[in-house]
Amino acid sequence: MATPDNTTRWTVKVSKDTDIAVRSLLAQRGLKKGDLSKFIEEAVRWRVFEQTLSETRAAFSDLDPEALQDLIDEATESVRHERRQTLASPPKPES
Repeated sequence: MATPDNTTRWTVKVSKDTDIAVRSLLAQRGLKKGDLSKFIEEAVRWRVFEQTLSETRAAFSDLDPEALQDLIDEATESVRHERRQTLASPPKPES
């Protein structure tokens, strides 16, 4: 999540119904006014994730499931190998 020095201020407009629904939900859960920003950030992150996932599924929809799994396995192994190399290599001293 965002830290106090790593934030951007947004000005947004929502319908009165949405405002009441969100504030009622936050109040029912015992959350305070400041928690609205956290709620919005989480909702936006989920929406971005859902859209990215949908676009990715569409982009690979023509692939055979086994071929797709092979691509996923290959990418996963590559990242793991790079990560292991990074963790195994001590930092080089500056000259």
